[in-house]
Amino acid sequence: MNIEVSFLIVTKNRPEELCFTLNKLKLLINQDIHEVLVYVDGCSNTEALINDFEWVKWTVSKESLGASPARAKLYKEASGLIFVGLDDDAHPITDNFLLSVTNELKNDASLGILTFQEVRGVFENDIDAKKYIKERDSYFTADFVGCGFAITKVAYKSIVGFPKFIDIYGEETCVALQVLDAGLNIKYVPKIAVNHRINIEARKQQGRNYFRFEKQLQNSIRFYLVYYQKPLCFLLKLLFHNLKKYGLHNLVYFKLFFKVVFRETLNLRITLKYRNPVKNQTLVIKKKLKGLIY
Repeated sequence: MNIEVSFLIVTKNRPEELCFTLNKLKLLINQDIHEVLVYVDGCSNTEALINDFEWVKWTVSKESLGASPARAKLYKEASGLIFVGLDDDAHPITDNFLLSVTNELKNDASLGILTFQEVRGVFENDIDAKKYIKERDSYFTADFVGCGFAITKVAYKSIVGFPKFIDIYGEETCVALQVLDAGLNIKYVPKIAVNHRINIEARKQQGRNYFRFEKQLQNSIRFYLVYYQKPLCFLLKLLFHNLKKYGLHNLVYFKLFFKVVFRETLNLRITLKYRNPVKNQTLVIKKKLKGLIY
């Protein structure tokens, strides 16, 4: 029997969260027509779960590739007509989740990606989580949330896919731009929701996230170099904004800023090997589209 939907998860060092998500998915799927694929990204502590979930298709990497390169490998193994991407700490909470996803994509051939509403927080149960689903209208957008989205197999096979030149933070924007450039639409459908089980208060208490700053600046530079026909103006604006907003007000950010600029200058030739500029019209369309509501 043909596989209709593939659930795809990349995981690293969160075995308890992954276990929770897989138990949720087992209740949701019909194993005759649905599949769950998990990529273990260089974390031996997660491998102990494999025997407990024999119905899952596991890929184990002894070395850590990063979220995006791992997704690039994993998505090549999926058989479904629809790929549903989830974080290892996120699970669907919408009633009739699979029916809603398939109906949306089957009823509109122009759709490449659906992005779901993200309900953040740790709750006692899904009933409590559903109370935080906000009633909003659907609309076309230029990006998607990596913790919960669906992309058609046709759309994914028509693009390069998840970038290998980015490890984490920004890979969704790369895929979204490629899908738009392929002439397909991205739709935010808030009636379809996932619970992203993150501790909001703990994240607030973390304060400045230097790691995220470094990665996002690095990946933004690479994004413009790879996908924009004339990236110089955008790069200068990016660098000026980050130096002014962060670097000039914090010594750590200042050092990280110049560390990234120096490193990306040295790596320029490597980044340019991935160069695949989109059409100028695609950038015009992207600019007109409404942004995501988080």
